[in-house]
Amino acid sequence: MAAPGPAAAAAALVQYVVLRGDLGRPPRSWPLGAVVAQGCHAALAAAHAHRQHPDTRAYLELGGAMRTVVLEAPDEAALTALAETLKQHGIDHEVWTEQPENVATCLALRPYPKDQVHQHLKKFKLLK
Repeated sequence: MAAPGPAAAAAALVQYVVLRGDLGRPPRSWPLGAVVAQGCHAALAAAHAHRQHPDTRAYLELGGAMRTVVLEAPDEAALTALAETLKQHGIDHEVWTEQPENVATCLALRPYPKDQVHQHLKKFKLLK
């Protein structure tokens, strides 16, 4: 049997986005569109910052077949703790900080093979 080709390897790539769930609930109660925009900003920032990485390039070549997983951090403290864990393990990511409020709202990893990063994210649930 032949080894998987580049398309199969690229298909295994996933970009994780972790949004703060508390932003959409009282007392903050941000509109859904504003929360979604935070995720978009973080995902684009991570892809741009790591655009020369071979995994990012392969992921972007997938077009409509890209796989993105959006997870929920319960609050800013959990998001900050995750960012520190990722930094300690050398996992490329970007934290999006909303201005002028200077509030960390979301983080996104550059695209990775799932098995390289899932262990750091498994305690977070899918965003609902």
